[in-house]
Formats: sequence, C-alpha cells, structure tokens
Amino acid sequence: MLDKPMTRFIHDQFAKDYLEELLSSLGEVKSARVVRGEVREIDVWFSPQILDNNPRELLGLLGKMAINPCLFEPFLNPVTATEIRTCLLKLLEVEGEINHQANRQKTNLNDGEIPRLWILTPSASSQLLGGFGAKLDEENWGEGIYFLAPSLRTAITVIHQLPPTEATLWLRILGRGKVQARAIDELESLPEDHPFRVNALELLLNLRTSLTNDQELEQEDRELIMRLSPLYTSRLQEELDAGRQQGLQQGLQQGLQQGLQQGLQQGLQQGLQQGERLVVENLLKARFGSLDPDLSLIIERILLLPVEEFTPLIINLSRTELIAHFSN
Repeated sequence: MLDKPMTRFIHDQFAKDYLEELLSSLGEVKSARVVRGEVREIDVWFSPQILDNNPRELLGLLGKMAINPCLFEPFLNPVTATEIRTCLLKLLEVEGEINHQANRQKTNLNDGEIPRLWILTPSASSQLLGGFGAKLDEENWGEGIYFLAPSLRTAITVIHQLPPTEATLWLRILGRGKVQARAIDELESLPEDHPFRVNALELLLNLRTSLTNDQELEQEDRELIMRLSPLYTSRLQEELDAGRQQGLQQGLQQGLQQGLQQGLQQGLQQGLQQGERLVVENLLKARFGSLDPDLSLIIERILLLPVEEFTPLIINLSRTELIAHFSN
C-alpha cells in the first residue's frame, strides 16, 4: 500500500481517537504528547486509575495492556526498523522526563511508574522481529505479541497474527483489510448496550466520512468505505426518523399552546417543515463533515423534493455534484 500523507493522517487520527475513547474509561489519556529533546510526539500516553466498576475486562487484550502506565504507537502500514527505533527513543525520553521530575521532587521512582511501549502494526516480517530479538510469550499473551528484551519494556503487536477472539477484537479494529472487516462484523454483533460498541462505531463512521472526502484512495480504503456503507445508511435513516419525530413534536407542542384547530394545523405544518430542514442539515453534516456556506445555499432547493428523492441524492452524489445539481 502506498503511503499517501492525507490518507495516513486520516487513519492515524482515527487510531488515536479510538484508543483515547476506549482507554479514557480506565484512566488518564494524554494524546499527541510532546516530549523533550527534538520535537517528538507520542501518539497515546496512558496512566491507569483506580476506578469503581472498572470495565478493563471488557476490552480484553487491550485492557490487559492498560493495567500499567504505557505508550501506544499504532501504525497504518507495516512498521519499519527505523520506526521501531524512533519509538524506543520516545520511550527513553519519557523515562528521562519521569526521572527528572522525580529527582526535582526528591521522590523515589519505582519500576512500575515507567511506561511500557506497545507498538501496534498490521503485519511484520520474521526478519524484522528477529532483528530486534522479539519473542512470543504465548503462555501469558498468546499469539501475535512479540516482546523485546525485558529491560527495553517494549512489545510489538502484529495485529494480523492475533487470533479472531473476543479478547483481541478491540485491537483487530486497528488492523487492515479482511482482519479489520471481520472485526467490524464482530463489533456490530455485540449487544446494543455494550459500553464501548456505540462510540467505536461512531468513530468508524467518522473515519468513513473523512476517507470519502479524500480524492486519492487505495483499493483497501475503498473496500472499507463499502463495508461501512450499510451502517452509514442505517445511521442516516435514524437521523431522518429522529428529525421527523422532533419536528412533529415541536409542531404538536406549538399547536397545543395555541389551543386552536387552525393553530394546531399551522403548528404541525411548521414543525414538519422544521423537521425536514433538520433532516437535510443532519444528512449533509453526516455526509460531508460540516455545513459550509455553499451547502447551506442549496438546502431550500433540496427541500422542494420529497424525502425519498433527496435522500439518495445526498448519499450518492459528491459535494461538487450535489451543489451543481441543485444550483442549475
């Protein structure tokens, strides 16, 4: 897969937001933390907290990683030896920063306060892993997680080697291709009241929206968009129904307050119109990420069409095509 900066940024931001969302229920997350020395940015720096009803077990292997302070460095493409060394340098700089703070406060630093580094990569060759002396600990961690020498406090998680179990689900969401697609299937099939299901799906839909706005996509990203399209359409329908219901309720309330049949009818009509406008605005925001002036100008013309006609146009046309369609 070619490394295009825009696409890589989109996936990197998704990975950071995703890990921050899941881990925030377990402790403090410092996303995009800059360390001293040359400007180096840590993707996710996590510090666990003692919480009542801790949901760590629900996150399976990811929750197990987050028992102690740690750094997460997720990669879109297979990690390289240079990138691993850069991650190790970040870890050493973090340790130096922690030691410096402890010396300044004249406190003793125990080994458990120094973070562990978790490098997350979709795949890795045996040659790369062997070059760092990385070895499996299947008894404690199973397949797919390779540990460097103990004093380096670092492990490389090869996501495509993780077994497809409930315990690895939250890590496999950060995989690629078929591995990620299967994980999305499993995520959708979780009970609707699962505490992490809704937010994870929302982040995936945000990822889809961002990728849709990128004009240069690899086939793998196009397949991801297609995989998320049914979920996206379902969410748009929910927005549509919610907008209609909200508009109807507003109309009823206004009509009841007026207390007259004419007022009721006018209130219903006005409420339905408000609901339709809300539906269109929500659809445009969900489709294109925001409601800019050019899109706002065509809302009145969109509302001239029945819902069943304008909905597929918003879903299927690009931003440029949509504006051109309703501007003519």
